[in-house]
Amino acid sequence: MPALQLQFQGTPFACDLSKIDRSKLYGYIDTEVLDEQQRPCRLATLAADGKTLMPAGGVALAYVSPNGLWRDKSDLKAVNNEGAEIEPVISTFKAAVSLDQPATAEDLLDHSIRMSYLLTPEGEGAAFPPELLSALAAGSIFTFPFSYRGGLTADTAFLIQGQDGSPWMLVGKKTNVQFISFEQQAALTADTDSEEDEDSEDIDFGMM
Repeated sequence: MPALQLQFQGTPFACDLSKIDRSKLYGYIDTEVLDEQQRPCRLATLAADGKTLMPAGGVALAYVSPNGLWRDKSDLKAVNNEGAEIEPVISTFKAAVSLDQPATAEDLLDHSIRMSYLLTPEGEGAAFPPELLSALAAGSIFTFPFSYRGGLTADTAFLIQGQDGSPWMLVGKKTNVQFISFEQQAALTADTDSEEDEDSEDIDFGMM
């Protein structure tokens, strides 16, 4: 993984990213399927004819025009709902990121975090700027757009301090939470004992 170039109050520094996922926290189980001769099984795809097996690597995606002509992926252009072309974003690793946009805890909680990275200074003897560590220790949170390889849209990254004092980068997307309510509440009526109800309870269904 390439180093992330950051800049805080005019001081540039580079960080190594170590992705922390569930497998590193809790471990994982790898399931291996064997046949009757204890040979490992391999995944295959059954074709639409119901009898042709295609091994792994034998299936790929293709892009065709409405006329059925082959199209390379480089020929495709992304557009929005209005038909205007979307300008892609570049990878965050290709340019230095300035930590000048603060964020609040509410901003962080408004996002669905899907990736977490532990940041360490790149290079032997390297260290984070003391001013940055002091700001993070005081509870400051910094945010910036993040895209690993580049693409149409960028995620939102947050730089915070962990419980152990180490800087962490959390990456996610903002959640669109919508609060809904009933337009009209159902009318509640009190149960009343009527003469018809009393008669209905005395019916002997065995006579029917």
